Amino acid sequence: MSVFHSRWIFAGWIVLLVVAVGACSSKSPPYPADHARIQRIDRAVEALRNAYQTKDHSSFKSLMLQEESLDVLRRNVEADFEAFHSISLEFKIERIMIEGENIDVYLRWQGLWKKTAEDPGTRQRGHARFQWNGTGTILLRAAQGDLPFGMKAKQALSESLPSQPGLR
Repeated sequence: MSVFHSRWIFAGWIVLLVVAVGACSSKSPPYPADHARIQRIDRAVEALRNAYQTKDHSSFKSLMLQEESLDVLRRNVEADFEAFHSISLEFKIERIMIEGENIDVYLRWQGLWKKTAEDPGTRQRGHARFQWNGTGTILLRAAQGDLPFGMKAKQALSESLPSQPGLR
């Protein structure tokens, strides 16, 4: 085999490699509409977390449907905003299930609630299920599980429980 021939083979491999790398890097999602909707869901969950953490009343309310079932949640969030100087909250989405306009987001959360700047704070964590609705605009319609919202009420409940002798 001549040197000229081996150079052409080498050049051919380089071109093939460049084309393969270029094809892999420009891959788009197979279902762009579904991908866009999942991104909107993720942004809605993040916006809810951020509105709670920054104690932004109007942003938090704007992410929720106006349903009576959410009134307790709204009151608990308002109480948290008044009771805590700072709130630090993290969400980790475990699963998203979509059925038509109904969306279930299962997540783990952890947070730190401080009553004053000097307060070491209360650390909590848990699992929750947020039920959203929508395709274009995603709005919260229900929330279940061990929610991060309502920490003031949870603290009041734990402080009012009598300690039982003999249990540690």
